[in-house]
Amino acid sequence: MTSFLLRNAAAVMTGAAGASARASGDIRVVDGMIQSLGNLQPLPGERVYDATDCVVYPGWVNTHHHLFQSLLKGVPGGMNVPLLEWLAAVPVRYRRFVNEETLRLGATIGICELMLSGCTTIADHNYAYWPGMGFDGSRVLFDVAERLGVRFALLRGGATRARDIENDAPPQAEPEKLDDMLAAVERDVHRFHDNGPLAMRKVMLAPSSPTWSVHTHELVELARAARRMGIKLHSHLSETADYVRFCREVHGCLPVEFVARHEWLGPDVWFAHMVHVSEGEIPLLAESGTGVAHCPQSNCRLGSGIAPVAEFVKAGVPVSIGVDGTASNEAGDMINEAHVCWFVNRARGGAAAATVEDVVHWGTAAGAALMGFSSVGLIAPGCAADLAVYALDQLRYAGLHDPAIGPVVSGGGASVKYVFCGGKPIVEQGRIPGIDIPSILAEARRAVAAMVF
Repeated sequence: MTSFLLRNAAAVMTGAAGASARASGDIRVVDGMIQSLGNLQPLPGERVYDATDCVVYPGWVNTHHHLFQSLLKGVPGGMNVPLLEWLAAVPVRYRRFVNEETLRLGATIGICELMLSGCTTIADHNYAYWPGMGFDGSRVLFDVAERLGVRFALLRGGATRARDIENDAPPQAEPEKLDDMLAAVERDVHRFHDNGPLAMRKVMLAPSSPTWSVHTHELVELARAARRMGIKLHSHLSETADYVRFCREVHGCLPVEFVARHEWLGPDVWFAHMVHVSEGEIPLLAESGTGVAHCPQSNCRLGSGIAPVAEFVKAGVPVSIGVDGTASNEAGDMINEAHVCWFVNRARGGAAAATVEDVVHWGTAAGAALMGFSSVGLIAPGCAADLAVYALDQLRYAGLHDPAIGPVVSGGGASVKYVFCGGKPIVEQGRIPGIDIPSILAEARRAVAAMVF
């Protein structure tokens, strides 16, 4: 048995909803699980971590990311254009530079950036797959995640058809055949997927978009294949008004109605963004248990709008938080995402539309449950010891009357003292063991300099 005690925290946010959102006292961890909370004394030989003047949150759960985009921040051609033009100018145009080395580097940058914000569970919607690619992208991503010690869900993306914006796309953006995509997903499930509530690795099936990235007649086959494999489904939907316009003009319905016709609703499905959702579509999501990955910073950055999160929550739609790719969100961390989430939902729905406790719940326990990590995202006995310990040692926190809310309301770069995943320290005193950040920065500068046409 291995155990440690986290002592003297100023406040604890549990990740739970409602009256159980806060706790107090010390936290004992035994064999990677939270055993008890309260006024606890160290056991003989037990390691003690000092959390004096710190606040403790569950490790954040990021339900939508694109790690390969970590080398595509601030591309000039994509800075002041909306989604469709941005897609053509950045992710499509720069796909030619995705190889084993850049994917490994991008994943390392992205995961480390998330860890240093207190994130312990990462869902990467990787759609950088193409026919004849000469390396194993899934293996690269799982290897990086394992080395860094985080929980990792591969949202295995891709496309079986090209969109109009991809007419001049490089070979790395060429669509796959449906049978090849499904066979590759099944191989990844056999190699990596763990269905358990404490899994470190999961695989989901996640074509880039049900409206544009696959043929309509393939949607039911994709959904049934995922359910046959026992994995969840994910994609982008209703990110901009273009999704709504396209579905109306081509399919004679709204986007949520379209996916409902093709077996793409259910408690095993969640969609990223969901900004342009009508009042009539929300009950379809709620009644089916279909979830949402709310990505406020990317939606603001691309001028896409603000998702109706308050309406989702009121109707009972599961809501989580995703950072999205840093090609459309140059701050790829969960603290900035939570901060903006708190702001934009209040701007849209009023001062009571989103409390800090709501934001922490969406970004931890709710996201974990949505992805099938049922014992993750909560600070409670019997749950995984995924913990983020924040030191309130910057001037931005001076004067706070309620320390517990500091990481969310004050935003900025968090001072992460410790991060634990499954009880293992993966960040200590603000550093990731074995990671040389100056070397990574230099490598990233070289990679960006090599991206020439």
